Parts: sequence; structure tokens; C-alpha cells
Amino acid sequence: MSAYLNTRVSLYSERLWSDDQFSQLIRAPHAEVPENLTRRGLGALALGYGGSDPLSLEGRIIAQLLDETRVLVRPLTGPDRQFIIYWTQRFEVSNVKTLIRAKMSGERYASLAPRLIDMGPFARLNLEDLMHAEDVTELFRRLEQSPYADIVRHARRAFEESHDPFILEATLDRTYYEGLVHRAKPIEAEAGKPFRDLMATIIDRINLVWLMRYRFNYGLPPARVYYLLVGGHYRLQADVLQRLVTQTSIEAVIAALPPALGRTLSGARSIIEVFCSMESEAAGRARQILRSAAYPLARAYAYLILRERDLRGVRAVLRGRHLRLPAEAIQQALGHQTCGVT
Repeated sequence: MSAYLNTRVSLYSERLWSDDQFSQLIRAPHAEVPENLTRRGLGALALGYGGSDPLSLEGRIIAQLLDETRVLVRPLTGPDRQFIIYWTQRFEVSNVKTLIRAKMSGERYASLAPRLIDMGPFARLNLEDLMHAEDVTELFRRLEQSPYADIVRHARRAFEESHDPFILEATLDRTYYEGLVHRAKPIEAEAGKPFRDLMATIIDRINLVWLMRYRFNYGLPPARVYYLLVGGHYRLQADVLQRLVTQTSIEAVIAALPPALGRTLSGARSIIEVFCSMESEAAGRARQILRSAAYPLARAYAYLILRERDLRGVRAVLRGRHLRLPAEAIQQALGHQTCGVT
């Protein structure tokens, strides 16, 4: 297993993009873009170039990620396999959110279907069956009989208490990432510090960005914010999170962070700057792991994180070209997209 997976990850790592390669894509003549994409292992995006709308572009990018994940997961067994498969399921959780939103708003089947992500061999839901649920109550009933029963049950209970669709979706996200941490724990003892550090960069970033958004963009009270965070792990333990949610500004939150993380974010003045700094930290850690002799799963996970980051960048460039934006504007958009969205 180790030899196959390490070899495959090393081969795939050659597909990762450099800054120069992004610049070439930005400035390439229109006719050369498909060849540029194909040469970089993105033939599916090349086939859709020029006529695809943002939704189909997003779908092709996710399909590319899932296809590469399918190859990497092939030799895995036990907790390692379960972890990587669960990592893909955040896309299916996105489908769950789309279904619930549509059912709440009375959206028709025909307009909903194109927005759902095709999970291919990773699919665990019968989307057509779910789309034909009579109402949102029936949709929840069917989802609670699916492999996502635990995630949906927590979210439904939160929604019944608040009647707030935002709380429902935030609870879905929190419960998903709790599940990711739960599946990482059996691996950390064998995979060691590199894998644990990579998990820390992801979960700490999610918690800190969510905390700031919920407190300062949405004005939620500290107790509600704390409930919506992933349980205390890694550098941001429960007592730290309890202290952070009571702070009254972004600057105060940063000042109250553990020293090492506070130094990383010392120059940040906005939520997007916090996100970008922590996303850059995660990418840097992933590159270190990819170049090392770390546990094979850690290298595979590092590659998938970096590959998704690259594909967000490709998406930004292709959308910019589709809108006929100047090269300088696309370059600026690229900087935002590569640290874009949790």
C-alpha cells in the first residue's frame, strides 16, 4: 500500500501549479487555453472551456477532485480509507444544504437538479428520491434514514429550536467537521505530528474564521457562537474558544490567541486577512509534508488540499477570462480565490 500510494502521490504532485503557470494561463491566447489545461492534467476543464457557465465549471472541478481521490483511495483500508472518503463527503453535505434550501423555498425540481454535485462513485444519497420529497418535513425524514442521519438529526434539532435556516446550515457544517476530527484521531497516533499539524491548520482556521464571522458579521451572542464551533481541538482548545467568543473585536480576538498563532496573525485586520494567513499556513504545511517521507496518508491528504487550492485558482482565471477581465484584474482575483472560501 505505502509504495503504491507514495508513488501515485509523487506523480500527481507534478500536476500542481506554480505562480508562473498561473500567469501563463492568464495571458495565453484564447485558442491555446484548452491545450494549456490538458497539459496540466485538466482535460475535463479543457473540454468545457469557452461555453461553460460557472455552475458547470464548478461541477467539472469537483469531478476532477473526486476522480483523483478515487485513484488515491484505491489502496487504502480501515481508518485511512474512511478518512479520505469522509473528506469527499463535504461536497455531498453541500447537496444536503441545497436540497433543504430548495424545499424550504418551494423551488421546483427542474431548476434544482443542475445545482447538485454529481458525486460519482462516492455518492451515498439518492438525490432524485430526495428531490421528490413532498415537503421539508418529509425531506428531513428521508435524510434521517440516510448515511447522513447523525449530521442531519443535529441540524434539524437546532432548526426546531431557532427556526433559523442559517443555524441549520451552520450546524450541518459543524457536525460534519466534528466527524472529520473523529475520523482523524485513530490515524494521528500512527501518522504522527505532520498529519496532526495539518489537521490543526484546517480545524483551527475553520473555528477562528467562523467565530469572527458569527460574532462580528452576524452579531450572534457568545454562547450561540461557541455552540456552532467545532469542539475544542489542536491549538484552539475548548477553554481558548470560550475566551475568544467573548471578545468584542477582531483585534481583541487576535490578541487573545495562543502566542504562536497570534504571531501568525499579528498583521491581520479583517476576517479575509485572517483566512488568507491561515490558509497560506495550511498550504505551506501541506507542501512540506508532500516533499517529505511522511506517513503515506498524510502525503495523500496534503496533495488533495493543494490540488483543491490550485483548482480554485484555475476557476478564478477561467471565470475572469470568460468575463474578458484585464490580466491584472484576473491576477488580483486569483489571489482572493486561492484563499477563498471555507
